[in-house]
Amino acid sequence: MPQVLRVDVTPEAARWIEKLRNIHGPLLFHQSGGCCDGSSPMCYPRHEFKVGQQDVYLGTIAETPFYISGSQFEYWSHTKLLIDVVPGRGSGFSIESPEGIRFLTRSDIFTEEELATLETQGQPLRGPQHP
Repeated sequence: MPQVLRVDVTPEAARWIEKLRNIHGPLLFHQSGGCCDGSSPMCYPRHEFKVGQQDVYLGTIAETPFYISGSQFEYWSHTKLLIDVVPGRGSGFSIESPEGIRFLTRSDIFTEEELATLETQGQPLRGPQHP
């Protein structure tokens, strides 16, 4: 049975993550649900972001952990996320913003089979989880 991922990354976004990691060191993503950035994936130097107890670990993309807030996870638990990159200026808080690009989350709904596979893989269907 193939593994089902909650979060994945496009090749172009992976190249940007590697470039940013070479500049800033280890990174971390947090799926924003805030007022300033809508639902943008925010990229931070890992030592500058404190993961909260309610944050849910979704997986690793391009050697970078990816989290989402527990309340946001409740809304998105039925979706697989694909992190992409597009031209433009993102948030001033996310480290890619000076590069003229921004990370973008694309989503698709899990099938019933994929949800069942997630459950057998020990992936939460709800609530906080940390590695």
